[in-house]
Amino acid sequence: MLEGKVVNLRIVEREDLSILLGWNNNLEFIGNFEPLKQKTRADLERTYDSLKDAQWFFVEKKDGSKVGFITHFLSAGETELGYLIIPSERNKGYVSEAIRLIVDYLFLSKDIVRIQAKADPENVASWKALEKADFKREGVLRRTFFCRGVWRDDCMYSIIREDWKKPKVLTKATAWK
Repeated sequence: MLEGKVVNLRIVEREDLSILLGWNNNLEFIGNFEPLKQKTRADLERTYDSLKDAQWFFVEKKDGSKVGFITHFLSAGETELGYLIIPSERNKGYVSEAIRLIVDYLFLSKDIVRIQAKADPENVASWKALEKADFKREGVLRRTFFCRGVWRDDCMYSIIREDWKKPKVLTKATAWK
């Protein structure tokens, strides 16, 4: 488990997939900026079993309640982040700290120089969370994904190792119990 000041990140285990399945198939949870994709448990299990250079983490409050998830994965050879928080727990700073935790973890454990994330230009909460975690906006990628009947843009954000320098939040990493 990666422990922060407000939230912890715990690796998603195979037996946890039903939680993710419920969230991912819930239109309120995925919000207005994610494509509509309904998945079966078998779909999610296949994806989970095929993970190579990716990890999924639950974002948990200190009392252990799960408030969302964050993932890192390779996208065209680049380390990229993705995250979602349950609607009732949004705008409480959990995502910003989860992003800082995963950045600390990745820069401490992998020989990478850059971490990137994309946010819809209209998803103010997402790009503000990235900026609070010291990500820099690099530009707009036009018409990158089809979402709810419309081609949407993405803003590309990144943090590079030289800007990070040292851990900002990670207080300790403990074995999952």
